[in-house]
Amino acid sequence: QVQLVESGGGLVQAGGSLRLSCAASGRTFSLYAMGWFRQAPGKEREFVATIRWSSANAYYADSVKGRFTISRDDAKKTVYLQMNILKPEDTAVYYCAASRYASSSYYSSNVFDSWGQGTQVTVSS
Repeated sequence: QVQLVESGGGLVQAGGSLRLSCAASGRTFSLYAMGWFRQAPGKEREFVATIRWSSANAYYADSVKGRFTISRDDAKKTVYLQMNILKPEDTAVYYCAASRYASSSYYSSNVFDSWGQGTQVTVSS
């Protein structure tokens, strides 16, 4: 099992920036990927960005491409989400996720077996 602790959420005005962090502990030697999903009130959880741990290849939802950047620090077993040019529609609870499964893609939450507690991001207009 992998334990995940998120930090960095908060309130920001539209056009501003925030950086989320997620530190992994436990069975981190078996990590294949980590990523971020989000859930807005009344909506389903959706994919935001994921990164393959070994290659650092990153994948983004179209809605955040060009504005968000995912990265990872292998030594610290930490994944980051730099969010720039934030929009009110980015308001949601952001969840960090980790996968110990080899997969051809990491867009679906079904591939991830460990989840953080979530951190609130609120973007005011």
